[in-house]
Amino acid sequence: MKLAVTNFLVAAITVAFASAARATPDVQGRATVDVATRLGNLAPYQKGPVPHGIKETLPEDCEVEQVMLMHRHGSRYPLSSELVFITNLVSKLANASAAIHKARLPDSLAFLKDGYVSTLGHDDLTPPGRLQLFEHGVSFRLKYPNLLADGVLAGLQDRVVESAQWFAQGYFGRNWAALNSTAFSTIAEDTKTVSWITPMDTCANWQYAYGNNATIEWGKVYLPPIAKRLNKILPAVNFTTDDVHGALYACAYDLAAHGVSPWCGAFSRSEIEDFEYELDLLMDGAFGYNLPNNMGEVLGSLFVSKLVERFTNSTGTAKPVYLEFGHDTTIDMALTALGLAKDAHPLSAKGPVHANRKWRTSQQVPFAAQMLWEKFTCKTSSSLRGPQVRLVLNDAPFPLATCKRMDKHLGSCALDDFVTAHAESAKRAWGDAAWNATCGEAKL
Repeated sequence: MKLAVTNFLVAAITVAFASAARATPDVQGRATVDVATRLGNLAPYQKGPVPHGIKETLPEDCEVEQVMLMHRHGSRYPLSSELVFITNLVSKLANASAAIHKARLPDSLAFLKDGYVSTLGHDDLTPPGRLQLFEHGVSFRLKYPNLLADGVLAGLQDRVVESAQWFAQGYFGRNWAALNSTAFSTIAEDTKTVSWITPMDTCANWQYAYGNNATIEWGKVYLPPIAKRLNKILPAVNFTTDDVHGALYACAYDLAAHGVSPWCGAFSRSEIEDFEYELDLLMDGAFGYNLPNNMGEVLGSLFVSKLVERFTNSTGTAKPVYLEFGHDTTIDMALTALGLAKDAHPLSAKGPVHANRKWRTSQQVPFAAQMLWEKFTCKTSSSLRGPQVRLVLNDAPFPLATCKRMDKHLGSCALDDFVTAHAESAKRAWGDAAWNATCGEAKL
C-alpha cells in the first residue's frame, strides 16, 4: 500500500495539534511544552518516541491488510476523587488572600496575587479531548484509505462512548448520522461482563489499591520537600502535602481543559518528574508488572487472545478494520501481557526515579492514546516473508522485541512468530485454570 501522501497528511495534522496543545505559554511567558510531556497518564496527547534505527513508516512495497485500534478516551476533567484536592487548595488560597497579596513572591508564583480559581468539572471529556478524538478519526481515515471500517465498539463509560462518537464523526463524516444506530455498539464495564477492555472488573482478586498504595508510599518521599519549599515562601497558607497534590493536579487538568495552567510553572523539572513517577507507579502497580501473582499478564491476555484470533482469522469472521475504545488501563495491561515496556527491575515506591526506565505512562498512555496493530506483507523490502505484525503506539513504531526474530528496521515480526511468542497469553480465557489461579474462582 502506497501511503506516502496520506502519511504526510497524518503527520501534518498530528504536529499541528500537538503544537497548539503544548506550545501555549503560561502566565509568566515560559513554554509549558516540557511539563506537558511529563504528566504520566494525565499528559495531553503526544506522539511517541521513534526508536533509533526503526523506520517510522512502512516501505512503499508493503501493503497493510488488517488493522486493530484500541484507543483511549480523550483528555478529561479530574475524577471526583482528584477534584477535591484542587477545590480544597482553592479554598485555602482564598482564605489566605490578604497574606498572599502582601507577600514577595517569585515570578513562578506571582499569579497567586490575582487569585486562583478553578472551574473544572469532573470525569467528562474536555473540549481538547473532543478535538483529539475528532482529529484522530480524520487522520485514521487518511492513513488507511483502502481499509474501511464498518463499525465502532466502546466500553460503556460515558467519556469512552463520547470519545468513540467524536472519532466516528471524524472518520465517517456526515455519514455517521445514518450509521450510528447500526454501526455503533458498546460493551459493559462491570463485574458481570467478560471484556478485553476492562478485564480487571471480572477478576475478584484485583484491587486498585495495589497501585494506589505505591503512590501513597512514594508521596511520603517527594511531596513533603515541595510543601516545605512553598511554605518558606508563603507560610500563611500552610501548604500540606495534599495541597501540593492539588496544585500538581491543577497543572495537569488545567492543561487538559484549557491548554494552559499557571501551576505548571510553579514546580521544578525534578518535582514534575517525581509526579510523573507517581503516576507510573500507580499504573504499573494496578495494571502492570507490579501486580501480584502475574496478574497484569493474565488480565492483559484477554486482549492478546482477541488480537491473535483476529489476525489469524481463527473464527473465519475477521474484519479488515477494528475500531475500539477503552482506557489507559486497557493498553497498559496489553503491554504487560506482551512483555513490552518492561524494566529489568520493578519500579520501587521508595525510589530512586530512573530517567531511562521503560515503563513511561507519559509515552504509553497519554490522553487519547492509540494502540494500533497492523498486519501487513512486504514484497522485498523486509527481511521477513509472509504476513507480519507491527505495533504503532501513539503514531510511533514500538519494536516487538519479544519475538524470536524481529525486523530490525521495521520493529515488526512474522505473524507466525508473534503467535508462537505469545501462545500462552493467546490461549488463556476468562475462568480457565490460569485465570482462576490468579483471580480466584470465576463468577459472574
